[in-house]
Amino acid sequence: RLDRLAAPRAALGEGPCWHASRRSLWWIAITGRRVFEARLDGGAPREWAVGQMIGCVAPERSGGLVVALHDGIYRFDPETGATTLFARAPGHDPAGFRFNDGKVDPQGRFWAGTLSLTGVPGAARLYSIDAGGAVTVRREGVSISNGLAWTADGGTLYYIDSPTRRVQAFHFDGGTGTLSGEREASRLADDEGWPDGCCLDEEGMLWVGHWGAGRLTRRDPRTGRVLETVRLPVRNVTSCAFAGERLDRLFITTAVDHDDPSPEPEAGAVFSIAPGVRGLPTAVFDR
Repeated sequence: RLDRLAAPRAALGEGPCWHASRRSLWWIAITGRRVFEARLDGGAPREWAVGQMIGCVAPERSGGLVVALHDGIYRFDPETGATTLFARAPGHDPAGFRFNDGKVDPQGRFWAGTLSLTGVPGAARLYSIDAGGAVTVRREGVSISNGLAWTADGGTLYYIDSPTRRVQAFHFDGGTGTLSGEREASRLADDEGWPDGCCLDEEGMLWVGHWGAGRLTRRDPRTGRVLETVRLPVRNVTSCAFAGERLDRLFITTAVDHDDPSPEPEAGAVFSIAPGVRGLPTAVFDR
């Protein structure tokens, strides 16, 4: 059964993540420049304005959060709503680019990619930020940096550059953060839209949001086979994350389709399902 979270809709909802130490679900409104928190106990969600477009949010071990705002990487204090600059990314020009999706790797580094504000293909990057604030360029030639997911053993990173319609798999060296041995883990057909955000479950299967196709799919990244399809009443399905004390509920963010003449009443809402499988623990940024 598909449920809808009682929370404000966002024109471009994205980046759900579970913050275990706060026992809460977090997500963002990119163009709305807002961060949301929901406790999942029926209480009203909290929200904060952050003053810039925001690409992603991730938990910190301290109980706070790390966020990729338009012009750089910041720390976010959920008690005060204050953002504090933590790192600038080399070569990132806010006049032409903004940060997009991101997550924390098993070693506690924060990864975040960018996209061109004017749609220039191959001009964006994927960065990692370590505990001391050092920023490393991990991928260049990216168009729309999107979903990231590390396997339970930390040896593989699944990565999405949306216009390619592919999920790429890389061997991941946890000690250095380097990527190697690229292969195609899955490819979307033309009628399946673009792959957006993603997450892994405890069985090693990949859940992928489909921008423009109104669905979420569960895929075997070893074979590329689609195992399950969840239909949503919204065309733009942006991302997903397991949340809750048992990580047994999957939350799905969505966005408004501004190019469609018939508005969707539930576009921008956060939905959830009980998929019958649990997710992996959320890695935290370790300063």
